[in-house]
Amino acid sequence: MATSSSRLPAGVIVVRPGEGRQYDCGPMQSAFLADGEESGNRYSVSIWWVSPGRPGPGAHSHEANEELFYVIEGMMTFLVGDQYIDAEPGTFIRVPAGVTHDFENRTRQRAGVLNVFIPGGFEVQMPAIVEWFRAHAATKDCAGIREGR
Repeated sequence: MATSSSRLPAGVIVVRPGEGRQYDCGPMQSAFLADGEESGNRYSVSIWWVSPGRPGPGAHSHEANEELFYVIEGMMTFLVGDQYIDAEPGTFIRVPAGVTHDFENRTRQRAGVLNVFIPGGFEVQMPAIVEWFRAHAATKDCAGIREGR
């Protein structure tokens, strides 16, 4: 969980590796680093890991929220509008409010992405999202897996 020290200025958030609030969504795992009261609901910061050959959350859009994605490990395939983008580590993608988007891992290695959701308040939805994935147990692999990827 976030740690603090009396020597740090008020409002500083420090989340060490392996900390954060963890959520298991079947083929995806997330760790929330800052949201809600921590950010004054101005933003939500999380890391999303997708298992090899597995889908992400499914195509969706947010009426009033934009999302920022930064690939930190592996190759993540993003759907943005009607275009697919294979994104290697170091790739940054901004998705404006109202744009349909998704991400998935079409490779044979784990992939991870840092996500910033603006404005915040996303984490309060996580218990329902986790429950949805439990009830629907997504077992379908991505059709795009190819040898050598």
